[in-house]
Order: sequence, then structure tokens, then C-alpha cells
Amino acid sequence: MPQRAATVVGGGIGGLAAAIALHRSGWRVEVLERAPRFTEIGAGISLWPNALRALDVLGLADTVRALGAVEASGGVRDRRGRWLSRTDTAELVRRFGHPLVVLHRAELLRALTEALPPECLRPGSEVTAVREDGDGLVVQHGGGQSWADLVIGADGLRSAVREALWLDAPAPRYAGYTAWRMVTEPLAEPPAEGAATWGRGERFGYTALPGGRMYCFATASLPPGTGTAAGSTEHAELLRRFGSWPDPIPALLAAVPADAVLRHDLYELRPLPSFVRGRVALLGDAAHAMTPNLGQGACQALEDAVTLAACLDGTPDVTAALRSYDRLRRPRTQAVARRSARLGAIGQLAWPPAVFLRDVAARLTPERATLRSMTPVLGWTPPGPTATVPATENET
Repeated sequence: MPQRAATVVGGGIGGLAAAIALHRSGWRVEVLERAPRFTEIGAGISLWPNALRALDVLGLADTVRALGAVEASGGVRDRRGRWLSRTDTAELVRRFGHPLVVLHRAELLRALTEALPPECLRPGSEVTAVREDGDGLVVQHGGGQSWADLVIGADGLRSAVREALWLDAPAPRYAGYTAWRMVTEPLAEPPAEGAATWGRGERFGYTALPGGRMYCFATASLPPGTGTAAGSTEHAELLRRFGSWPDPIPALLAAVPADAVLRHDLYELRPLPSFVRGRVALLGDAAHAMTPNLGQGACQALEDAVTLAACLDGTPDVTAALRSYDRLRRPRTQAVARRSARLGAIGQLAWPPAVFLRDVAARLTPERATLRSMTPVLGWTPPGPTATVPATENET
């Protein structure tokens, strides 16, 4: 087949991974990113075994593992600091072949951009229109226009591609809680294991990054758009809410620079009836934005990327390949999104009797049962070339 052209809209983790996968398959690829440069800001990211398998397909698993820290153990604690459940990485590796790796988002993005030829990357190119042109597509953007056999919308929760072509798609909905993310300065004695502490309508979690730093995150059930008190800061708000929580939370907050706290209300995407429109495919958050409770947002985007390339490999029929991609990815990602939403609802419980029952149930659940329940998510394996699936495939 003659070389085919793909235009990827969005230079985040999913978009760059898709570009790498297609470039390795012989496609001519360009990545259009509206920001002036390819970068990610200030927080960590968890890569579970399924994400590392996808990165292995891209030839990047070892590179990424070297940039991150392996979480030796972790789990969930209650508001008093008592363990409700724990997970041993050795057992995670035994069951799924890879550990949980945590690294800074900027490091992952750098590894992905370096895997592509520089001429593939086009920052400062905001997309304004996508239209059909004979057997292909024309993409208009800040740098002019591009002709492509395939367009991939990987431009996030507020996807311009989805809004332009999925006219009946509902708007993202608020998940019911806001989130803070932050990275500490290097600690002389960082915690030996990560944890998520569940309170009443609030949570605080932490996990290790390389160099003695810790990635921390917190949530609170609040109306959307709720700001801090006049004259206050997000760091001060965290100290007010979590400064008296069990160790090591106060020490971690003390090690976070006052101007280094990110806050975002959390939104999720209602299920779409299809991830494809002709020769256009949605990927990552543009297709299935989910809450971060399972740590699967980026992991599912990486799965999307290698699955899309596998569906397209060796077939000249782009539209048929995209239909296979949709049948493979939509049931799975929407099931993962629902599971993440359910876990978030459990973690955000605030009514004392419900919190008590939640904590008792978590304490009584064996570790092996917890890991077994994660098998449908973490046990994913990449599809082979020209991947197909029957249209009647059931959800995971």
C-alpha cells in the first residue's frame, strides 16, 4: 500500500502514543497541539500493568520504568490511619507480569515526544475545522491545513473534534467532587509505602516518585466551581482540611511548595454511542474521560493507541478498521469508567453509618479478592495485527 497519512489532534499521552504506534506501522504522522510546546504540568501519574504492556508494544516500557518509581506496597487507610486493605507489588507482578510504576507526567510526555521524529510534532496548531475531501479529510489549523487519510481526536475532555463531529454528544458532567494534585520537595525520609486515606466526603493519597519526592492528591465533595476563601490559597485550603489527618499527611503538606498545588473539578464523559465517524476516531479522554479513582485514564488511552494501530495494520479499509477499533475499545473503556465512578462514590461517602459499613467491608475483603477483582482491568493484553472483534462482544 502507498504510505498513508494520519493527523492526530492533541499532543497529550494518548495522542503521542497513537502517533508512535502509527509511525512504527509506516504511516506518515503529524501531531497538532494547540499549546506552544509539548509539555505536561506538575503532577504524577500511575501506570498499571496494562499500561506497561501497551508501552511495551511501543518499545518504551523499559524507558518509562527507568524514569519512574515502583510502588513496593500500598493500600487504603481509614481516617484514623488504620489499614483497611493493602496490596503487595510482588503479588501484582506475579499475577499481571508488571508492577505499578509512578512517575511525573512531564517525564512520560518527554519519553513519548522523543520517540517521534521532530518533524511530526506541530505545536501552536489549534484545530478549527475537520471536513471530508473525497477519499480523505482536510484539517484546518493555526498552521494552515493538512490532508489526511485518518484523523484522530485525542484532544481531551473538551475535545474540539468531538464537539465538531459528534453533534449529539452530551456535555461532560461533574463527578461531584474537586481534586488537588501536588508534588513534594525531596524528603529525607519519604514514606515507605503509598496509601489512600478515606474520610467522610474527603480523601488524601500519596505515592513515591523518584528522588525522594512524593506525589499527593486529595478530593473533597463540593459544588462545581467552589473557590477558596478570599485571601486564601489552595495550599492553605489543604492545610485546613487535611493538616490534622494521620501521619505522614501533615509532613507531606509541609513539604509541598505553597504555589505548587493544582486544583481541578473532576468531570466525566457520558457514554458515547460510537468512538468513530467515518475516517475520524476519538481516543483517550476525548472518547471516554473518566474519574481518576482507578488510575486508569492514561492507561486506557495507551491501550486505545496500540489497539487503533493494530486494527489499521495491513488493511487498506480505514473505515472498517475504525469500526473494529470501536467494537474493541468502547465496551471496555466505558465499563472501566463506570467502575471508576463507583469507586469514587464509595470513597466520597460522608454519612457516618455508610462510612462505617464501607470501612468494615474494605477491612474484611482479602487482598487476593481485591486483586482478582482487578483482573478484567489489569489483565488486558494487546491485540494482534488486523485486530477484529465480533459486533456482539460483551462488556468486560
